[in-house]
Amino acid sequence: MRSRVLSADLATSADPAAVFAELMATQRVSAHDSSTQGAVWLDSGVSAVSGRSYLAVSSRAVLSTELGEPVFEWMRREFIAADIDFSDAPPGFRLGWVGWLGYELRGESMDVAIRSHASTPDAAWLWVDRVIVVDHESQSLSLMALGGGWTGELQQWREQMEGLVVRAAQYGDRPQPSAQSGPPDTSGQGSPSGPREAPVATWRDNDIQYLEMIAQCQHAIVEGEAYQLCLTTNVRVEPAADPVQTYLALRAANPSHHGGFVQAGGVALLSSSPEQFLSIDPAGVIETKPIKGTRRRDSDPVEDDRLKAELLASDKERAENLMIVDLMRNDLGRVCEVGSVVVPKLFEVESYATVHQLVSTVSGRLRADVSTVEAIAASFPAGSMTGAPKHSATLILDSLERSPRGIYSGVFGFVGLDGAVDLAMVIRSIVMDDRGSTIGAGGGITALSVPTEELAEVKLKAAALLAVLGVHAE
Repeated sequence: MRSRVLSADLATSADPAAVFAELMATQRVSAHDSSTQGAVWLDSGVSAVSGRSYLAVSSRAVLSTELGEPVFEWMRREFIAADIDFSDAPPGFRLGWVGWLGYELRGESMDVAIRSHASTPDAAWLWVDRVIVVDHESQSLSLMALGGGWTGELQQWREQMEGLVVRAAQYGDRPQPSAQSGPPDTSGQGSPSGPREAPVATWRDNDIQYLEMIAQCQHAIVEGEAYQLCLTTNVRVEPAADPVQTYLALRAANPSHHGGFVQAGGVALLSSSPEQFLSIDPAGVIETKPIKGTRRRDSDPVEDDRLKAELLASDKERAENLMIVDLMRNDLGRVCEVGSVVVPKLFEVESYATVHQLVSTVSGRLRADVSTVEAIAASFPAGSMTGAPKHSATLILDSLERSPRGIYSGVFGFVGLDGAVDLAMVIRSIVMDDRGSTIGAGGGITALSVPTEELAEVKLKAAALLAVLGVHAE
């Protein structure tokens, strides 16, 4: 019998945050069960009024550290559109793989040597064949699962999820964590566990060191080695915090249309990313939305509008954005039909809780002989996180930055069974392990950059993430 993606509406609705908390509490109960390998929430945001979000636990995790072969080779073999009946499934993610690709996988996609590898896996993918779907327009919940019908074990799972959502609805009025409520619970149980150790943040580079790296970037640009360089650093926060409570606080404080939670291999990625790396629909239409250009938000509407207008009018920000648009046009041109690559939107301002961003859109149509994995590899890592030209930019940055970027600057999201792809940039994100949390931040350096302003932008980008960990701006 041909497999189908089954869909079933749920009679009860509940706050997605409450559903997530209940789902993760269930996972904790079964933490010693080898059938539970990870969890995901592809999150359209706390204020979403359209689109869908997806929550699931997974019984299969594939980590790059366990593969024994190149990641992209494995993906080319495994990530193939399947002969499955999708007629009952709504658009969007219709089951498949969810995970991340870390920045150091540029070693494979660009055929360059990697000086040092991160402690986190370069890639982690979770097999998701059943999921809770949140429809934000109708404010309803449904289930999707891969199978022949709602019988046997699938019927049992459906009943379990129905009960889980009922419980979530009963507790949906609980106050949500906020950035002002202090560091999240670290007990792993979501309840007070006595006095907490105060979180301590340590930047990899102090201000003087980061300013010196900016100077070296500008020297390389003046010498003609690059046009723009996306220089990054990171900040480490210890001790460890609870990933679930931290993500609930993050999405409340800094909501985004491409937020997400992916937990696999003892690592949790918590993201409030505003930037889409690549989307590909089953018909082969591919799109990327690079971000370059940032201004802070202001509580005064007049000042906020002034900052937004300043961003849109900035020659430096527009030039920086245009460089990355040209780079992404080149990347897509390698895998798309001749003449199909266009820029439907150039220099649009998108506003989020803490920042305004300058965003452009590049799109095209994949050639018939190009797979989705080949399209991903052709553009990885994203030009917005490297600079231009990409190859020389990454080599220069590798010589300056004092540690691997790891998951930060990579991408996360899904590759669906129907061939659809939606991957976001790993920016505005927290990477958590059992010892603590790491936040990456950076910005594009050009010849026109003012070093002190670039330093301030890095601190601005990290501030909202540090706040949910209980660390306040300097």
